[in-house]
Formats: sequence, structure tokens, C-alpha cells
Amino acid sequence: MALQQSRRQIDDETTPSRQTVAIDAEDVHVIYDDGTEAVQGVSLAVEEGEFFGFLGPNGAGKTTTIKTLVTLLSPTQGTVRINGFDTKNDPQAVRESIGYMAQETSIDLELTPRENLRIACRRYGVPSEQRAERIEELLALVDLRDVADKRAETFSGGMQKRLDTATVLVHRPPVVFLDEPTTGLDPEARLQVWNYFEEINDRGTTVFLTTQYLEEANELCDRLAILQDGQITHAGTPDALKSAVGTDTVTLALKEPTDEKRRRAMNAVRRIPALEVAAIETTADGLTIEADNARAATSELFTELTAADITVADFDIQSPTLDDVFLTLAGEGDTGENGPANEATNVQEVAR
Repeated sequence: MALQQSRRQIDDETTPSRQTVAIDAEDVHVIYDDGTEAVQGVSLAVEEGEFFGFLGPNGAGKTTTIKTLVTLLSPTQGTVRINGFDTKNDPQAVRESIGYMAQETSIDLELTPRENLRIACRRYGVPSEQRAERIEELLALVDLRDVADKRAETFSGGMQKRLDTATVLVHRPPVVFLDEPTTGLDPEARLQVWNYFEEINDRGTTVFLTTQYLEEANELCDRLAILQDGQITHAGTPDALKSAVGTDTVTLALKEPTDEKRRRAMNAVRRIPALEVAAIETTADGLTIEADNARAATSELFTELTAADITVADFDIQSPTLDDVFLTLAGEGDTGENGPANEATNVQEVAR
């Protein structure tokens, strides 16, 4: 399948269908005073309640883009609307309706979690009569009730990140921006923070996440956009992006793999409707099968092989990963005038 054709399919399958959009950016450019164009025509639309991932290598423009979305930077060209508010015309309304978690924590390490949350409540205008209940609710959400009155400087990096998460949620923002929030955390702490992000998203909060951890993006995000050199080059669901760069590969090692058994095994595979167009090759031990939906057809595959009196000695299945997507993108970087860099305008429509 040609990559360009795959992109069109991703577009059809993942373009937001609902009219209500929480984050709407159109043809956004950001040019610094030295002439550097860090963001070059980014367009995207994120639905209410969506968990949206924004990926890209260092220097791609992810942080510049997110700072533009949260009003810390103003676009040189283009428009941004968050929760219906224009970031240029009504930046204060935007700030009041979002939470923003930067790469570095914004908590005061000399204060306790409870004290940090009290300050955040005042800063975001949470009514005084609601603050105590809201603080207790957030301490429970991020699992810090037992240490609510201990100074944050004694906490691990993961605990500090969890407290930082709580401080940006005090005013119940409908949209939360997370800029590489788990950088530097150990795997256990990262998983704990993931749980809190998933929980707030399950409650209806729209989450916009920039990350360099591909596993994080694959696990959490409904859709992804990939940024390179200030432009969106690919967008879609994690599965659609992975399918665009490769297929599932099934390796079968047969017990006593004779030519006749390999032939019967191949015929059994061909009887499965989902694998009729699969690419099948014989090997010394058995077969390899390449197909977009081979993983989903695994159960039916074993049923047909058993019916054909074929015994499988070993079995392996590999699917494309987001790492493969990034490796493919890296290989496309210098493809010339017909390459993906010149398809950016079309690809950006996928994100809308």
C-alpha cells in the first residue's frame, strides 16, 4: 500500500466528525525575532473529550506550538481558538478555561501539597467555600492525601509531577495541555502519572499531550499528529499511522515441515477471508504471512491449520510500532520535490 494512499485513508477515518471542537488552530506560523520560523502553517482540530498526542523529535517545534496554544506566545500568522475563545482577542478567557503543565514543575517545593493547592485555588479563582472540598478531591485523585502536609521538597520526582498535575486541575478546566510531563521519571512513576491523565480524560477533560515517549503516546492517545521542522507531516489514530508504514507479519514454524505440509498450510491460510490477499512465503521451517489484519485473524488461522491437520511448532507475530513510523519519517526527510515535505498541506487536513 502506498504511503500517500494510506494517508488518505487515515484522513477519512480520523477527521473529527463532531461540530464542537475544543482546540482549533488554522495555518499557524510562529517566527522569532531572529527570523527562525519555528512553526510553519500548523492546522489541527481536537474534539471535546479527546486525548490528542503531539509528537516530534527535539527541535521540531512542539513546545513552541503548545506555548502558542496556551497564549504564552502569539502566532505570527494564523488563528487559534480554545474552547471557542480566540487566543489573540480574548487570551484571558483562554487561560481561565485551560490547565497547562509545562516541562518543569511549577509547584513551590517549600510548601506542602495542601498549601500549593490553596495557592492554586486562589490563583484560578476557585470560590472560597469550595476550596477545601476541591483540595481534598485532588489530593485523593493524585494519591497524595497521606503526605498532604509534608513539604514537597521531600518528594520524589514522580510525586512532584502528580502534585503539579493537581495544581493545574483546581478550576476543573475543560482542556489540559501537558508538555512532556513525564520526562525524567522512572518507569513506575511514569505509569502512575499516566493513570491520572487517563482518569481526568475519562471524566471528559480534553487532553493535549506533547511527548517523546512513543509508548506513552500509543497507550494514551486517541489520535496523534507528528511534527517535523515546524510542520505536521502525519496524523491519525495510532493504529492507522502504524498501518500506513507496514503490516502484521506472522511467522509459523511447522512440526516436520515437509513441502506437502507447507502447501497444505498455505491453502489453509488462503481459506481465511481476511487473509486472501496476504503475502505468503515459504521458509525452511514453515511460512511467513504479511497482511494488514493478520493479528486479528490469528484465532481463525489456528482453527484452519488444525482442521488441515497441521501442527505448529512455533509461532510469532510482529506488528508495526510508532518507532517504525518515526523511522519511516526519518527516511523520508530528503525525498525531493515529490516527497512528504511537499505533502504537508494535504497531511495537515488529516488533523482537522
